[in-house]
Amino acid sequence: MTRAGQLARWRLILGSETENSFAGMGGGALSQEELLMDSALGAIYGGPGESFGGSPGRGAGKGPSSPHISKWLGDLRSLFDPETVAVVQNDAIERKGLKQLLLEPELLDSLEPDLNLASTLLMLKDQIPKKSKESARAFIRKIVEEINKLLENDVRRAVTAALNRRSHSPLPSASALDFPYTIRRNLKNYNRELGTIIPERVWFFDRSSRVNRWHVILDIDQSGSMGQSILYSSVMACVLASMSAVKTSVVAFDTQIMDLTPLCADPVDLLFGFQMGGGTDIAKSIAYCQGLVESPARTLFFLISDLDEGGNRAALLRRLEELKGAGVTVVVLLAIADGGKPYYDAQTAQRVAAMGVPCFACAPEKLPNLLERALTGEALAV
Repeated sequence: MTRAGQLARWRLILGSETENSFAGMGGGALSQEELLMDSALGAIYGGPGESFGGSPGRGAGKGPSSPHISKWLGDLRSLFDPETVAVVQNDAIERKGLKQLLLEPELLDSLEPDLNLASTLLMLKDQIPKKSKESARAFIRKIVEEINKLLENDVRRAVTAALNRRSHSPLPSASALDFPYTIRRNLKNYNRELGTIIPERVWFFDRSSRVNRWHVILDIDQSGSMGQSILYSSVMACVLASMSAVKTSVVAFDTQIMDLTPLCADPVDLLFGFQMGGGTDIAKSIAYCQGLVESPARTLFFLISDLDEGGNRAALLRRLEELKGAGVTVVVLLAIADGGKPYYDAQTAQRVAAMGVPCFACAPEKLPNLLERALTGEALAV
């Protein structure tokens, strides 16, 4: 990069107030594209005189209008890659107090899909005016579709693989013979002279396992800090709910309990069922979930929470121990998030792990493997 190019880049980074200093160092005038970049970035990172669609010193004390925001978003998307756009959008929300403008339909339509913005929008859902409801749902659906691409096929494959490994019985029964599986496993034993397969082993269905499905319970903390975890776990819950091989229950909690299982037909409906924010009473929620358990040995319980208990911590630990002691497979996910160090109550997490309950944060792409290992009884990292 030339010296002029380096000076132009540093001028963009440090802002318009350094214009004279860079001119003194031999920096040339910015190009038209660079001026557009400078204006777009200055609206968020510039001094108090810079604002959306205005010039320095004008409009001070007045909030930016929706048309100016729309133009700014258009400029941003034409100048930067989607990842950079998402970062600047989030900074705009935090630095310029634009939460209310998220509720404008024309702005929602032009926003780059982003998990943090989706979490913010869900927190504001009760304030969404009627004119913006469809745009808000469309924005959330974009996020859901992205998460679906990441998770759906692998979750289905993981559950199918796990249950197939558990679906056979050592007890022979002609009426329960699993012909397709037996043939696949014995293809290597094909006898060319006889023109047939001579099986070394025959597999039979375990009829009881076909009747007594696995029950997956997701107990989800809906406090504001759990935004990304709510998005990922909701999509996973809807994928599981669409599979007849498992029964799925979804419970959301703060200081109150909400059973959202009836909303699992559509992940967008499920996400809009959450009431993000407020305190937490984790022990109370686990107590409710204990009442949902019918067959402990075939129940997988996920507590998705940062363990920041606002209620009775001793009761929280006791109820987790009761579930584990009854034979329920218990897993505590402190966060489902892509990158970054999650916040959680370290002391409570250590107490949970000491009970032999797996307790960790999980990257979203690892959820299918985690699910498969939990269903097959494999050891999980503690």
